[in-house]
Amino acid sequence: MAEDRRVGRIGRALRAQLAPSLIEIEDDSGRHAGHAGMRGAPAGGETHFNVLVVSAAFDGLARVQRSRLVHELLAPEFASGLHALSLTLRTPAEQARIAGA
Repeated sequence: MAEDRRVGRIGRALRAQLAPSLIEIEDDSGRHAGHAGMRGAPAGGETHFNVLVVSAAFDGLARVQRSRLVHELLAPEFASGLHALSLTLRTPAEQARIAGA
C-alpha cells in the first residue's frame, strides 16, 4: 500500500514533530542503483531521498543542529534501510528570502 512506503513514513514523522510550512520529499534511489547503499536493498529500495523542510522549529538552530534533529527523528527509518538524505532545512524567514530573490 502506498501509504506504507518510506516516503509517507518520512513525511508523517517530520510533519508530526516539525509542523513544517513546506515539505518536499523526493525518492532519489533510482540514481543510486549501483551504489553500496543499494546492495541487498529490495527492488524499489527507497534508500536515498532529497528532503526540503521549512519549519519554525529550525529557528535559532545551526545547520548541523537542524540536520541532527532530522536524523534523530528518522532514526527508525535509518535502522530499517534508509541509507542517505540530502537535506535542505530552512526557517520560514530563510525561505521567504529565497522566494523573494
